[in-house]
This record gives sequence, structure tokens and C-alpha cells, in this order.
Amino acid sequence: MPTHSPSHSPSPITVPSPAPVSSRQRLRAILGGSIGNLVEWYDWYVYSAFSLYFAQAFFPPASQTAQLLNTAAVFAVGFFMRPVGGWLLGRYADKHGRRAALSASVLLMCGGSLLIAITPSYATIGVAAPVLLVLARLLQGISVGGEYGASATYLSEMAGATHRGFWSSFQYVTLIMGQLLALGVLLVLQRTLTAPQLDAWGWRVPFVIGAACAVVALKMRTSMEESHDFEAVRAARAASGQKPSGLAGLREHRRAVLTVVGLTAGGTVAFYTFTTYAQKFLVNTAGFTKSDATLVSAASLALFMLVQPIMGALSDKVGRRPVLMSFGVLGTIGTIPLMRALAQAHTTGDALLLLCLALLAVSGYTSINAVVKAELFPTGMRALGVGFPYAVAVALFGGTAEYLALWFKNAGHEEWFYVYVTACAFAGLLVYWTMPETRHAMKDSGE
Repeated sequence: MPTHSPSHSPSPITVPSPAPVSSRQRLRAILGGSIGNLVEWYDWYVYSAFSLYFAQAFFPPASQTAQLLNTAAVFAVGFFMRPVGGWLLGRYADKHGRRAALSASVLLMCGGSLLIAITPSYATIGVAAPVLLVLARLLQGISVGGEYGASATYLSEMAGATHRGFWSSFQYVTLIMGQLLALGVLLVLQRTLTAPQLDAWGWRVPFVIGAACAVVALKMRTSMEESHDFEAVRAARAASGQKPSGLAGLREHRRAVLTVVGLTAGGTVAFYTFTTYAQKFLVNTAGFTKSDATLVSAASLALFMLVQPIMGALSDKVGRRPVLMSFGVLGTIGTIPLMRALAQAHTTGDALLLLCLALLAVSGYTSINAVVKAELFPTGMRALGVGFPYAVAVALFGGTAEYLALWFKNAGHEEWFYVYVTACAFAGLLVYWTMPETRHAMKDSGE
């Protein structure tokens, strides 16, 4: 079964077979790409992990829920820049290479983190504080919007056909590790600083760390080996004089584009519900302390991270669709009872068990969603094809999940959010049911 629409280009280029990738080259490339990805997502998630502490610094005095709504709105604004990053850096990656785009992405993230770290509080500079916060998140939104497509493309192209699901799952291993490190820094600061110190200046420390680590990641990425698949396409373009396709290429592969949007929507809502929002849900709804909620979130994420390669390897054996559908089914039937139970959890053990169950189900999506998208597109427009529609779907669904949850709670209808997450999971299930199997769709570049 075909996995993308046939090309209607009047003069398609002939792409020579790329040079084989040795096991040593593959391991080095995946390690280099993954570490940079870790730093990127650490910087992105530090915002969410520390918003309980810095919300009061950037916004006027108000209730905790109202201040969290403001920080969640800025979080969503950053998401709405992700399609811009997916478009700009996706086209850049397809024209100039995966390595160049990944280097540009981490540079933008460094700038955003540094700006948050040094911005004075609302009490000091007034409305300029939230304005600068928004600007920083815009930079980070562009960065992470381009990071996903370029990183997914690079890892899938360097992975080889036999174990592509396994190796590509490390994109989410490092994504989750970045989130886990953000929570780890929070746990350390919670135990070394007093609450007033964290509220006053301690929340700035993780952003300084993120900016410094981004500089290290930039150095690593500039020395990475370029994808052999891309090098073959670049050589073919040089010989034919043909330029990379942009919007026209997306139109030619519109079925694949719509598939990316559809398979992302339900998964990204569930992911952000049970990762970034879970910490606030445990504090704001279940009544846990901030430190206990952070500890539960960190422990559940550690298990979540370890499950990714297992699910990726499973998809190499049974196919991508069955793994995706397992998430769709479990998300549809399990979200409402699980969220109700989590709201009533009385101990950290109960909360941890429930969150781990939720994230185990979400692993059916997270572990392989990147490789599935890469397998839908040809090499010449893979980064754009993966990054742009994914970023649009995440902006519309993932970036607004936390805000919607808090809005429903503030309006006195918190359970409406449970229904919303369920509906998104069911919509994703319909896409997984009807989409083609992609495991053998992408030509091998390494074996």
C-alpha cells in the first residue's frame, strides 16, 4: 500500500543510492543528535516545571489558578510559534542539511532561555516583564518547532531499516529525559533553597543552566556527520539544477500531511496532560504539596522514558499501526476513570501508580510517532513534511491542553477536560485504524 501521494513534478530528479552507514557511524550520529535533543527539550520544559514558582514574578498579584492561567497562556503562545519553526527550519533542513538546521535550532533555544533568566520581575519593570517572557517563548517556540522535524528526520535516516523503530524512539527518550532533568533540577533546588528563595530568584537558576548547556550542544551539533540520505539528494539536485520543494511538495503529499496532523492530535493532548499538566493537577486538584507532586511526576517520567525503546522495538516486529492503536484504545476507554481516580488519590504511591499506567498507554504513541511521520515522506522534503504539520497539530492541541484544563477548572467544570482528552484519543484511534502501515515504506540507507 502506498504511504504518500505520487509526485506530480514535471521533472523529478533521480536520487542515487546513499552510501551505507556503518554501525559505528550510526551510533555516533544517534548519540550526537539525541544529546542535542535532550538539551533542547530540557530548556523547553524548564518553563513548565518552574511555572509554579515564577508565575508571581511575571504577572500582577492574583490567585494561584489565575497566575497559572497566565503562564499557561504564554506556554500556549510558544506552541503557536512552532509551526513557524517547523516551516522555516524544515525548509532549511531540506535545503542545507539536517545538521545545519539542528544547529540553528539549539542556538535559538539558548537565546530564549537566557532572556528568561535575566528578565526582571513585574514588580521591577511592570508590563515589560510578561512582554519579554512572551518574546523568549516565541524564540523557543521557533526553535522546538524546527527541532522536532529535523531531529526525527535525522535519526530515522541514520537508523537503518531493521531497527528504525528502536533507534528512532531515542528522540522521545531524550525528550522525556530533558523533562526529567528539568524536574530533577527542581527537586534539587527545592531541597537546597527555601520556598522564599525559590520564589525570589531560585527559579532563574535552571534557565541559566539551560542556556549554558545549549552552547555545549551547539558545539556538538556542528561536528555531527550529515545524513547520507540528504547528501544523496543534494548531489542529485546539484546535477539536475532542481530546487527543494516547499508548499508545492506539501500539496503533492497532502494525504501524508493530513495523516501527520491526525495521528498527532490525540497523542499530543494525552502526552501534555499526563506529563506537564500532571504536576499542576496533583497540586491544584488532588491537594499534594509542590514537592510531592514534583517527585511523583519525576518518578513516572523515569519509567515512561525507559519504556520508549521497548515499544519502538516492538513496532519493528509487529508494525507501527498496532502499537499506535493500543494507545488509541486505552486512551479512549481509560482516560475518564483514571483522571477521576487521580483527582481522589490520597498517597504519593497511588498517584504514581495511576500516572505510570497513563504514561504506559501514551507510550504507544510517543515511542514511534516520529518515525511513522518520517516514513510517510521522501527524503527531499522529509524535514518539512514531518515538522510543519506536526507543529500545527501540536500548537492546536498540545499547546492548549494545559490552558483548557485550567480554564475548565476555573469555570467549575473540571471533568469536561477529561471528556475532551477522551474525544481526542478516539479521533486519533480512527486515524490509526485507517492509515497505511509504514514500517517498510522508507528506503533503507544503512544496510
